[in-house]
Amino acid sequence: MFNNQDMHNVVSYQVQQALQAVQQIPADTFLNTPTEDIVSDLSNKYSLTPPTLRIADAYVDGPHEVEIKYPDYGREVRLRGTLLALIIPFDGEGSMLYINPGRWGGAIRANLHNNNIILVVRGENLQPAHVNEQFKVRSDEIEEYLGYQRAMTDEHRQSLPNRLRPEIEARKQKLLDARKMVAGLAFPIRTRADTPKTYVAPLVRKKIVAALPATSAPFEPEPVLEEANYQAILNIVQSMALVMERSPSAFETMGEENLRQHFLVQLNGHFEGAASGETFNFTGKTDILIRVKDRNIFIAECKFWGGEKSFLATITQLLDYLSWRDTKTAVLVFNRNKDFSGVLKTIETSLTSHPNLKHGPKKEGASRFRCTFGNSKDPRREVIVTILAFDVPT
Repeated sequence: MFNNQDMHNVVSYQVQQALQAVQQIPADTFLNTPTEDIVSDLSNKYSLTPPTLRIADAYVDGPHEVEIKYPDYGREVRLRGTLLALIIPFDGEGSMLYINPGRWGGAIRANLHNNNIILVVRGENLQPAHVNEQFKVRSDEIEEYLGYQRAMTDEHRQSLPNRLRPEIEARKQKLLDARKMVAGLAFPIRTRADTPKTYVAPLVRKKIVAALPATSAPFEPEPVLEEANYQAILNIVQSMALVMERSPSAFETMGEENLRQHFLVQLNGHFEGAASGETFNFTGKTDILIRVKDRNIFIAECKFWGGEKSFLATITQLLDYLSWRDTKTAVLVFNRNKDFSGVLKTIETSLTSHPNLKHGPKKEGASRFRCTFGNSKDPRREVIVTILAFDVPT
């Protein structure tokens, strides 16, 4: 074992295969898949994991009577002897046992069969102490080699995402630039019926503009909210904290619905909608939303703080309410408890326990946290949820 390939060469090969895989993903699948999901998938696929020996489950097979041959001054001597085999089960990929982790110790004599390592001792008049020592020395050698492998594969696993991420981003940018270039040509483009349709939406000052992502479907792509406009909405919402501080008496007795109405007034005063009717509205008790072409592209939930359990349930409710295309949302938390700092700490720590959380929470202010969740209907579809907490005067 450990004598067929060099570990450095194997690791280098895996890195090259992973980088090639970035270029082989179909363009529309590539653009519609979050970068971190591609990084995770390829890192898992092209990582290496040494097997783990199950020494506690090892057992001896034998004794077996065998013929032992050895040279003696030019002639071959044959004797009857005893063979004992130590069977060591292992978990993992057996092919790793053929890879040398750059050690000078040479190969280890052993056989592999059905996820078992077989160590053999044979001889005349075998003694327990000698057999135990032989089995222990050789099994310890195997563990030592696997330890060297593990150190190298751990380093490979940690560094691979950093190698992949710039390659992925560079290809995405190149694909997007090419599609934008084609969209700006002065001549009509003749395309096949199955060619993805790509559009570039201009950014208009004081308007909420929906950017249309590339899609492999022949229909008009769903609108999404530009990140810059998403941040503008959040900043306007966040500014309401200053309004509450400057006029505390006006908010002391307000309920959830009246508070929500104040946010709607502020939002409609700053942005001109991209669809007919009011851009921001609410349905039911808790939703603030923006519509483009009868599609919701921003949704916010408003809730009074009722503890960690209620807060996490609100996020779950929001994720369940979203369609597959909804990607940018917010949760507005109104607090009337005295310990606002404690509430903020609970919000930040409890977010990590939500089963749909993929990234975050990232603190964007004293009372603002940005997270990325997986859509309840499709975990690979990412949803940005920003939590904004407000200390409502009492």
